[in-house]
Amino acid sequence: MMRFLYSVLLYLLLPFIMIKLLTSSITHTGYRKRLGERFGHIDFQQSARPVIWLHAVSVGEVQAARPLADRLLKQYPHYRLLITTTTPTGAATVRRLFGDAVEHFYLPYDLPHAVNKFISSIKPALLIIMETELWPNLLHYCKAHGTHTALVNARLSDRSYAGYKKCAALVCQTLAKFDLLIAQTDKDARRLIRLGARPAAVHVSPNLKYNITIASSVYEQGEAMRRLLSPDRPVFMAASTHEGEEQILFEAYREIRKNVPDCLLMLAPRHPDRAAAIRKIALGYGLSVALRSQPGDYHKDSQLFLIDSLGELPVFYACADVAFVGGSLVPLGGHNVLEPAAIGLPVITGRHVANFQEIVDNLKQHEAIVVVAEAGELVTAVLQFIADANKRHGYGERAREVISANQDGARRIMERLQAFLAPEKRCV
Repeated sequence: MMRFLYSVLLYLLLPFIMIKLLTSSITHTGYRKRLGERFGHIDFQQSARPVIWLHAVSVGEVQAARPLADRLLKQYPHYRLLITTTTPTGAATVRRLFGDAVEHFYLPYDLPHAVNKFISSIKPALLIIMETELWPNLLHYCKAHGTHTALVNARLSDRSYAGYKKCAALVCQTLAKFDLLIAQTDKDARRLIRLGARPAAVHVSPNLKYNITIASSVYEQGEAMRRLLSPDRPVFMAASTHEGEEQILFEAYREIRKNVPDCLLMLAPRHPDRAAAIRKIALGYGLSVALRSQPGDYHKDSQLFLIDSLGELPVFYACADVAFVGGSLVPLGGHNVLEPAAIGLPVITGRHVANFQEIVDNLKQHEAIVVVAEAGELVTAVLQFIADANKRHGYGERAREVISANQDGARRIMERLQAFLAPEKRCV
């Protein structure tokens, strides 16, 4: 009955969902494309190879899933790997990381007819959901079709846990359908069990986001970029910023330049299509702006290098002296701080980091990250790192040690998933 009422509510909300989708498509045209997939209409050719279906919502989840997906491709070549995302940026990340090695569709809305049609088309042997995406109809029809289901890298923030408790009966029914649940921490595991997961199905493994490796080419490209921008200028990198944060950063940068006049600010917004709006704000602060997409813009007196491209963030981290990770000065939950940390940068973040709380707490415990509450604290942290090379090195090395100590997650998850996957048959 609970799932029926939930489905009725979704159908009633569908017009508003479509309006939101079309509104999003104004700034990101990718939302207008492949609309049929969101209702289960896909062109999927069956073959003798069974399907492993991996769902990762957007960019962060796709990146976190990479070590797991790489292992699945290597250890189970006799399966087809299908990855679904919710956002166009997630889809672009799938193509950038995996090319034609995997297939991609958008996840259908959790409407009974849509998910049933989708599952009937692909007939997956196993569905692996990254982090905590609980879709009652999706789980119901997977069970009805005999598809094994696993929730991996699961986490429950205080906010999401409180939200799930408000619809406890439906969440309990949904969690009980998982064959396997692998949580990031003991606290997450206990919360999943309290919400209705079967205790025997719940396990704990380190966060997959720790499974990050930086190719040597990233450092080489970073050095080349640094030479291009000017090897003698201190570089402050602000990454994954959102609306409302750029103003705070520009205020902070104004103060930083009073002490370090030649400091260069590189800024990579979370959504590059906001670049024009950010440029306008920066000009209002009297900043000289150069766009990544316009190489001729940059000159030795440029103050802001605005990165309006996708997929280059590691390279720009590699040419910086200190990095700030956004989505954290405003209450959006933060973004992944491990990528700049793995490169060896001292990392600064705001205090709104609910999406990465365990990671930030771990790094903070080892004096490997700085958490700031406002622009003044950000200015102090940046200036200290620019002035003290030993401090920069110490924070970077301690962060790398934390990452290295927690890189066992993908192997441990694969050991659990083996129970639901058949080994490759070899001729003798």
